Amino acid sequence: MTSAVPGVRRGWPAVDNAAGGLAVDLALYAASAGFAAVTTLTSTLAPHRAWGSVATAGYLVAAVAATAQLLIWRRRPGSPLTGLATRWAVAGLAATTTVLLPVLWQSTERAFGRPDRAQEEVIVIEDSGRRLIETGTPYLSREAIAALPTGEQLFGYTPYQPAMALFGVPRAIVDTALTDARVWFALATVAILALAGRTLWRSGAPEAHRPGDGILRGVQAAAILPFSALTLATGGDDLPVLALCLLALTLAAAGKPGRAGAAVGLAAALKLFAWPVAVVLAVWGATRRSGRRVLAGALGLPVIALLPVLLIDPDALVENVLRFPLGQGLVTSPAQSPLPGHLISITLPAGRLLTGGLLLAVGLAFALRLTRCPPRTAAAASLICGYGLLVALLLMPASRFGYLLYPLAFLIWTPALAGRNPATRPGTGQPGVHLRGDHLS
Repeated sequence: MTSAVPGVRRGWPAVDNAAGGLAVDLALYAASAGFAAVTTLTSTLAPHRAWGSVATAGYLVAAVAATAQLLIWRRRPGSPLTGLATRWAVAGLAATTTVLLPVLWQSTERAFGRPDRAQEEVIVIEDSGRRLIETGTPYLSREAIAALPTGEQLFGYTPYQPAMALFGVPRAIVDTALTDARVWFALATVAILALAGRTLWRSGAPEAHRPGDGILRGVQAAAILPFSALTLATGGDDLPVLALCLLALTLAAAGKPGRAGAAVGLAAALKLFAWPVAVVLAVWGATRRSGRRVLAGALGLPVIALLPVLLIDPDALVENVLRFPLGQGLVTSPAQSPLPGHLISITLPAGRLLTGGLLLAVGLAFALRLTRCPPRTAAAASLICGYGLLVALLLMPASRFGYLLYPLAFLIWTPALAGRNPATRPGTGQPGVHLRGDHLS
């Protein structure tokens, strides 16, 4: 199948397929081991150091396994020990030792009295789950937050959409290691990625399933490499959101706009980061006369999640979800990594106004791009989401390095989508004429 995204099937796959994909596997696991080791030695955050001490060994084992596979491939390129199934086994080993084991270890230590084994967002989400059960809303009002001791006001804010509190409900019911919110983040992420991978596999052409397959690379990006594994082991709230967005793009590639809208709608009910993806998918759906089917889930599910909260305390919702992230809360958001937007906002006169203007200009540019050249394939939609979020995150006055996992995962997931865009008749999801000329130029 001719790619709808120029360069996706030429440049990156040429590198990715080198030595049957094993060369890139080895490079990724070796680099990840180095990152984990540096994290152990230099991080100022206790949960990060704890993750690094375990993950370093896990990545090293995966790198050794990939090295052995690469040596076998050079002697016997057709050996089953170098095939895609074996590469998946090594990836599973890496995931177990760098994600699952650290999550269980840190949640167990936390349950036995180590409060430094979880980042703030875990505590915040678990508290929001308790409030959801007790009051029907996960949010505290501005007055209630102001009444907290000064050192605890930051923990009073819940800057997420209402459905995120559901991950904190198990801990509100019973306090054990297995009810740690990270355990449920991990379970949800694994289940969603498994569904996305199964959808890609079933919808792809047979020739797409070769070594260097984009499904494996996408799962590595979304759940195994450090920018996702570290996030999931120490905080984790972004991973289910990301996984749902990837599932939505995958369902779009499979020609299922209604299900794609539902998936991104669930993500949008968890966190605002999914809303730009919902907009891009709605535009994609419009090119196939399926925009309403996408919007039904993409807008309907977040609205359903928001309505009860709006009825109970609308001002608390605005305080937590809008004022706090925009820097108008009682305390300042800790999301202040030294990215360009943050540096501009604190070093230049009227820096915040300048970054706001830059963000507005970028938003208008991408809106114009969507209007004049809408994405007609899921791969093109994924590229737009990746590049758009990357630029936005770099320019935001308050952001975190960890948020970069969103655009990186979208960009790495794109090759898998590019090989699996079924030719469809607009609005039907049935075989039809392949749409050409859909690119980012």
